[in-house]
Amino acid sequence: MNTHQFDVIVVGAGGAGLMAALHASKKATTAVISKLYPTRSHTGTAQGGVGAALGNLEEDHPDWHTFDTVKGSDYLGDQDAIEFMCNEAVPAIYELEHMGLPFSRTPDGRIAQRPFGGHTNNLTGKPVHRSCYAADRTGHMILQTLYQQCIKNNVTFFDEYQVLDLILVNGVAAGVVAIKLATSEIHTFHANAVIIATGGHGRIWKITSNAYSLSGDGIAITLRRGIPAQDMEFFQFHPTGIYKLGILITEGVRGEGGILVNGKGERFMERYAPRVKDLASRDVVSRSMYLEIRAGNGINGQDYLYLDVRPETVNKFSTQDGRTRPDGSLYQVTAEELLGKLPDIVDFCRTYLGVDPMDQPIPVQPTAHYAMGGIPTNIRGEVIVNEKNHVLPGLYAAGEAACVSVHGANRLGTNSLLDLIVFGKHAGINASEYACASAFQHLPGDAADFAHEQIERLRNCQGGERIADITQELRSVMMDHVGVFRTRAGMSAALQKITELKERYQHVSIDDCGKVFNTNLLNAWEVGNLLDLAHVTTASALARAESRGAHSREDFPKRDDKRWLKHTLAWSENGKVKLRYKSVVITRFPPKERTY
Repeated sequence: MNTHQFDVIVVGAGGAGLMAALHASKKATTAVISKLYPTRSHTGTAQGGVGAALGNLEEDHPDWHTFDTVKGSDYLGDQDAIEFMCNEAVPAIYELEHMGLPFSRTPDGRIAQRPFGGHTNNLTGKPVHRSCYAADRTGHMILQTLYQQCIKNNVTFFDEYQVLDLILVNGVAAGVVAIKLATSEIHTFHANAVIIATGGHGRIWKITSNAYSLSGDGIAITLRRGIPAQDMEFFQFHPTGIYKLGILITEGVRGEGGILVNGKGERFMERYAPRVKDLASRDVVSRSMYLEIRAGNGINGQDYLYLDVRPETVNKFSTQDGRTRPDGSLYQVTAEELLGKLPDIVDFCRTYLGVDPMDQPIPVQPTAHYAMGGIPTNIRGEVIVNEKNHVLPGLYAAGEAACVSVHGANRLGTNSLLDLIVFGKHAGINASEYACASAFQHLPGDAADFAHEQIERLRNCQGGERIADITQELRSVMMDHVGVFRTRAGMSAALQKITELKERYQHVSIDDCGKVFNTNLLNAWEVGNLLDLAHVTTASALARAESRGAHSREDFPKRDDKRWLKHTLAWSENGKVKLRYKSVVITRFPPKERTY
């Protein structure tokens, strides 16, 4: 009774999942399974924009975007995939526009663009207007637009279903097993192709911009089925999260002229990135902020700094920097202009901080934001299972759950939305072609057994451990030892603690043993995912004896291309993490020192 059959099953209803479903549904029967209603997916929180070299306000080229992405990745990104993404960016934006996405506009009606960290004019080295945006609600607009198109295209949605397991038959993906939140019934979904688009896992860290739902489900499920995770040591901390809360303040604030200020009232980024200052790549800015705080330059000696977007501040430093608009006029703004471009940011600050950004600076600190690593894939979205790039037939991944790798060691702002649009589309196209050319695998009678076992173990465990305690301890040790700066001693301590927490997790008890919307049970299952991913992340980071992008080791402060210009592949086997490595694809841009 609880078995469903579709050509293509998409797990996750964020931007990547909806883009994949939309394009898959043009050829194949397609269903989307999501633990949330699609319009509540985390893509909706993305604020600043989508990177694409449209050149609407000034000269720009996909080649420049490609180089900036390679450089931003600290040369760990695969350059064939990066070039593909940046060339696909321009038609992808116009495809969204034709679907009805309400981009902000220039006075003459073109899609508006603004500067973002790490995006430059490759001739002058100065910031370039490349981010296409819809005020500071870009992700929300993408999500709404794609959901409407999927409904129009008769995609079937199974909302509030939590996928628990991947079904593999004869080495081929054959479907997934999920639990219905409303009833706790187990459902089996039989498919010719499965696309995993479940997003990130930022809940591992104490201060994060990620929603409570981002528990790395897709990566954890595939790890348990013998599929590796790639480059998990690289997790980006966004420089500007609201102090203590981690809620994101978009890089678009700095793109509109906002600056970072320390406790001495200094604009300190001039010391760390003399050319682009506050618009350096995110790893550079986050490390600079930590160094300022460590030097005693936090606000009132505390562990936060100010982001100042008051019009008088923006105009003062725009004059000092000689910053001009694309027409050559001096860049000067009014409060009305900033309010029009950043309405949600202003509202966040007023609501959560009691601060009006038009009159007061915003207290900020780096916040765990984005996973560069994930399920290894190629540019077709096909999942790769080893260092020889062998493909697992019928299995695809896209978005933050996947690692193509276009972000390498550090993602540039605006490239996350671009990633999910481009590779979500191609995963959907290729999955539907594969599904339509394939016969359904015969499902074994025990296909749902492992999912049943996971749930029943948690429901019936009578141990004395509490999920809240384990979660709090995990997030604290990861923040302290596997955050912006790392050392061998700290990560070794974290690894030992994670091992202890995984053992304690075997003895958790839950308060709710019911079957109707048992969020206590599902939260316990998600914490198991977080523990597995924290284990793989820490083991991968401990092994990489260099600093590169978002992986910054104080005991190995230099990048080491001779030994470490390679991707990490991590398997979880019998409670241990096994590591192997594969080469980075270098085409046109040999590694060199990054300067900003």
